[in-house]
Amino acid sequence: MSNTPQKEKYEYMQGFGNHFSSEAIKGALPIGQNTPQICPYKLYAEQLSGTAFTVPRSGNQRSWLYRVRPSVAHTPLQKIERGDLDTSSQVVEPNQLRWRPFEIPPLSEKNVDFVQGLKTIGHAGHPSVRHGIAMHVYVANVSMKDKSFYNSDGDFLIVPQQGALDIQTEFGKIFVPPGQIAVIQRGICFSVVIDGPSRGYICEVYGSHFKLPDLGPIGANGLANPRDFQTPVAFFDEKPGPHTKINKFLGELFEAKQDFSPFNVVAWHGNYAPYKYDLSLFNTINTVSFDHIDPSIFTVLTAPTNDPGVAAADFVIFPPRWAVAEHTFRPPYYHRNCMSEFMGLIYGAYEAKKEGFLPGGASLHSCMTPHGPDAETFDKASVAELKPQRLAEKDLAFMFESSLLVHVSKWAHSNYIDDKYWQCWQDCKSNF
Repeated sequence: MSNTPQKEKYEYMQGFGNHFSSEAIKGALPIGQNTPQICPYKLYAEQLSGTAFTVPRSGNQRSWLYRVRPSVAHTPLQKIERGDLDTSSQVVEPNQLRWRPFEIPPLSEKNVDFVQGLKTIGHAGHPSVRHGIAMHVYVANVSMKDKSFYNSDGDFLIVPQQGALDIQTEFGKIFVPPGQIAVIQRGICFSVVIDGPSRGYICEVYGSHFKLPDLGPIGANGLANPRDFQTPVAFFDEKPGPHTKINKFLGELFEAKQDFSPFNVVAWHGNYAPYKYDLSLFNTINTVSFDHIDPSIFTVLTAPTNDPGVAAADFVIFPPRWAVAEHTFRPPYYHRNCMSEFMGLIYGAYEAKKEGFLPGGASLHSCMTPHGPDAETFDKASVAELKPQRLAEKDLAFMFESSLLVHVSKWAHSNYIDDKYWQCWQDCKSNF
């Protein structure tokens, strides 16, 4: 993984949390007000509120969209099957869990688009009280055609693992290959185009929006720098014809019909908009003396709770870095955590689990469930020469970490489970 970003397919605006203004047609934004009696080009003005009106200005998020037709012009929403997108089933499972790579159905078997391929692994809390999370995977073999999706329950942080996602949103287009992430917030309509079999991971948060972690004594710079986040520029189409709009609401799916594209926003301004980030640009912080530092130093984004320093969800990566700690056991330490740790592997091999933890698979270590390096990793690291070592040069693992205790979905508890995962620690013998 290089810190040279990939060539971009689309144009973006740089910065995290900025108030942006973008026009697909010059002069489409009204000047000096949001809702003139007649908008330029006779567009409709529509506000999308990501926070309550009265949230303090420092945390208030909203955008104004100027569109050919308003988003309200659709048929009544009708409930549809949600498949394996399931945040209602609640399997209580404290054991260490590991999943083999989630299979992408072959085209010869059935067509599966991004929404149809959503599968819930675990969840906590509930969107009705605006507190909680869900961990999903997606598998897809076809693009969404004349179909879009918006989520009333929370924000999606999307981590592609196989296949790039070409995402059209109301705000513009985002191209997200593996090694990058996208965040699409509550209420934003989007559609996903793929160019081959695709798979990835999603962290959904029901409460607060993702923000950059505070840096504390690190200083003003480091980790994910704000300038490297990218927000799309306005792009619209007036494509006529039937369109299906799918809504996720309180864990269920509903669909409505309309005779125009929802991607008809000619101009917009505000600070509530989707964005993407190239993980190769993460500025890694690590020890230069001794001990294995807590993985919180690898936090890219955090969705905080009301308790300072306690996250509903942290998105953490394990990027390329140097290990130089002296007289130190360098792999991750053995751990019992008050947090729940869901891990996935985008490519390569994770340093603490060289075998069994595969790209496209996952693991879950729940609150206070012991975990750590397998016996082979421990034995090798205990006698390794402690010279400067480059780690994860061809690997990229990540973690969704949450302060909440996670229920496992029924689907996840009965599919792709590695029943022998527990055995990797059984050879950790007494050396006393």
